[in-house]
Amino acid sequence: MDLAQKARENSYSPYSHFRVGAALLAKSGKVYLGCNIENAAYPAGICAERTAFFKAVSEGEREFVMLALVGGREGETSDFCAPCGICRQVISEFCEKDFKILLGNPQKFATYTLESLLPLSFGPKDL
Repeated sequence: MDLAQKARENSYSPYSHFRVGAALLAKSGKVYLGCNIENAAYPAGICAERTAFFKAVSEGEREFVMLALVGGREGETSDFCAPCGICRQVISEFCEKDFKILLGNPQKFATYTLESLLPLSFGPKDL
């Protein structure tokens, strides 16, 4: 959670002012940080979770243990910042249903599984 909070500091969010940081632990032990990056053409932005996953995958990682997320408006940290639907789908591409996702802040957080956040999912095993 502390690393996700640190990643949040790099958020580029001049439009929404909603800053999100992610810390993704790979099975190798390496941690990949990500932040949300907005764009004036809104669909061209990317969430913190996907930034972390895409960094990891682009460096050859394919197995992951846990993801921590911290988010909130500038100057605040939310008690709960869940991944959007697109991020949940990206997570399901690389992770099993029991993959752990920590949501909250460094002082108070809860642990969820991918399955609890994306029930009845469609993924590579369905093809």
